[in-house]
Amino acid sequence: MTNVLTYQGYTARIEFDAEDEVFVGHVLGIADRISFHGDSVAELTDAFHAAVDHYLEDCRTTGRQPLKPASGRVLLRIPPEVHAAANVAAQASGKSLNQWVADTIARAANEAGSLPVEHSGSSS
Repeated sequence: MTNVLTYQGYTARIEFDAEDEVFVGHVLGIADRISFHGDSVAELTDAFHAAVDHYLEDCRTTGRQPLKPASGRVLLRIPPEVHAAANVAAQASGKSLNQWVADTIARAANEAGSLPVEHSGSSS
Protein backbone atom coordinates (compact mmCIF):
# COMPACT_ATOMS: atom_id res chain seq x y z
CA MET A 1 0.00 0.00 0.00
CA THR A 2 1.38 3.38 -0.95
CA ASN A 3 0.83 6.45 1.17
CA VAL A 4 1.96 9.08 -1.35
CA LEU A 5 0.26 11.02 -4.13
CA THR A 6 1.99 12.98 -6.88
CA TYR A 7 0.72 15.85 -8.99
CA GLN A 8 2.58 18.39 -11.16
CA GLY A 9 5.93 17.34 -9.69
CA TYR A 10 4.77 17.64 -6.07
CA THR A 11 4.55 14.63 -3.76
CA ALA A 12 2.32 14.40 -0.70
CA ARG A 13 2.39 12.01 2.24
CA ILE A 14 -1.03 10.69 3.21
CA GLU A 15 -2.13 9.73 6.72
CA PHE A 16 -5.43 8.70 8.23
CA ASP A 17 -6.66 10.69 11.24
CA ALA A 18 -8.72 8.12 13.16
CA GLU A 19 -10.02 10.69 15.62
CA ASP A 20 -11.55 12.87 12.88
CA GLU A 21 -12.03 9.92 10.47
CA VAL A 22 -10.44 11.81 7.59
CA PHE A 23 -7.47 11.38 5.27
CA VAL A 24 -4.88 14.15 5.67
CA GLY A 25 -2.10 15.01 3.25
CA HIS A 26 1.00 17.19 3.41
CA VAL A 27 3.18 18.15 0.43
CA LEU A 28 6.77 17.02 0.98
CA GLY A 29 10.11 18.53 0.08
CA ILE A 30 9.31 22.25 0.07
CA ALA A 31 9.51 24.93 2.75
CA ASP A 32 5.97 26.24 2.10
CA ARG A 33 3.27 24.31 3.93
CA ILE A 34 0.59 22.78 1.72
CA SER A 35 -1.94 20.58 3.50
CA PHE A 36 -5.29 19.12 2.46
CA HIS A 37 -7.83 16.53 3.57
CA GLY A 38 -10.70 14.40 2.32
CA ASP A 39 -13.22 11.84 3.54
CA SER A 40 -12.51 9.45 0.64
CA VAL A 41 -9.59 8.71 -1.66
CA ALA A 42 -11.36 10.52 -4.51
CA GLU A 43 -12.05 13.56 -2.31
CA LEU A 44 -8.47 13.51 -1.00
CA THR A 45 -7.04 13.36 -4.54
CA ASP A 46 -9.26 16.24 -5.68
CA ALA A 47 -8.25 18.26 -2.60
CA PHE A 48 -4.55 17.59 -3.31
CA HIS A 49 -4.88 18.77 -6.91
CA ALA A 50 -6.83 21.84 -5.80
CA ALA A 51 -4.24 22.66 -3.10
CA VAL A 52 -1.31 22.45 -5.54
CA ASP A 53 -3.23 24.41 -8.20
CA HIS A 54 -4.10 27.08 -5.61
CA TYR A 55 -0.46 27.27 -4.48
CA LEU A 56 0.78 27.69 -8.06
CA GLU A 57 -1.90 30.28 -8.85
CA ASP A 58 -1.09 32.20 -5.65
CA CYS A 59 2.59 32.23 -6.65
CA ARG A 60 1.66 33.54 -10.12
CA THR A 61 -0.56 36.32 -8.79
CA THR A 62 1.94 37.44 -6.14
CA GLY A 63 4.96 37.19 -8.45
CA ARG A 64 6.67 34.56 -6.30
CA GLN A 65 8.62 31.67 -7.78
CA PRO A 66 6.95 28.40 -6.72
CA LEU A 67 9.19 26.23 -4.59
CA LYS A 68 10.14 22.98 -6.27
CA PRO A 69 10.74 19.77 -4.34
CA ALA A 70 14.27 19.32 -5.72
CA SER A 71 16.75 21.00 -8.02
CA GLY A 72 18.49 17.83 -9.16
CA ARG A 73 21.74 18.76 -7.43
CA VAL A 74 22.95 17.14 -4.22
CA LEU A 75 26.11 17.76 -2.21
CA LEU A 76 27.12 14.78 -0.11
CA ARG A 77 29.71 14.50 2.63
CA ILE A 78 30.67 10.87 3.06
CA PRO A 79 33.64 9.09 4.61
CA PRO A 80 36.61 8.74 2.21
CA GLU A 81 36.40 4.94 2.30
CA VAL A 82 32.74 5.07 1.19
CA HIS A 83 33.68 7.51 -1.58
CA ALA A 84 36.47 5.18 -2.74
CA ALA A 85 34.18 2.13 -2.65
CA ALA A 86 31.53 4.01 -4.65
CA ASN A 87 34.15 5.00 -7.24
CA VAL A 88 35.17 1.35 -7.63
CA ALA A 89 31.55 0.19 -7.88
CA ALA A 90 30.78 2.86 -10.50
CA GLN A 91 33.83 1.98 -12.57
CA ALA A 92 33.04 -1.74 -12.31
CA SER A 93 29.56 -1.08 -13.67
CA GLY A 94 30.89 1.11 -16.49
CA LYS A 95 29.22 4.26 -15.18
CA SER A 96 30.37 7.64 -13.98
CA LEU A 97 30.20 8.13 -10.23
CA ASN A 98 27.36 10.63 -10.76
CA GLN A 99 25.30 8.16 -12.81
CA TRP A 100 26.00 5.29 -10.42
CA VAL A 101 24.94 7.37 -7.39
CA ALA A 102 21.82 8.63 -9.20
CA ASP A 103 20.83 5.08 -10.16
CA THR A 104 21.53 3.77 -6.64
CA ILE A 105 19.49 6.53 -4.99
CA ALA A 106 16.65 6.03 -7.50
CA ARG A 107 16.61 2.29 -6.78
CA ALA A 108 16.51 2.92 -3.01
CA ALA A 109 13.74 5.52 -3.38
CA ASN A 110 11.75 3.13 -5.57
CA GLU A 111 12.15 0.32 -3.01
CA ALA A 112 10.94 2.72 -0.30
CA GLY A 113 7.92 3.53 -2.45
CA SER A 114 8.77 7.21 -2.72
CA LEU A 115 9.85 7.47 -6.36
CA PRO A 116 6.70 8.78 -8.09
CA VAL A 117 7.91 8.39 -11.66
CA GLU A 118 10.23 5.91 -13.30
CA HIS A 119 13.84 7.06 -13.05
CA SER A 120 15.01 7.87 -16.56
CA GLY A 121 18.62 8.46 -15.62
CA SER A 122 20.59 11.66 -15.49
CA SER A 123 23.52 13.03 -17.38
CA SER A 124 26.94 11.69 -16.48
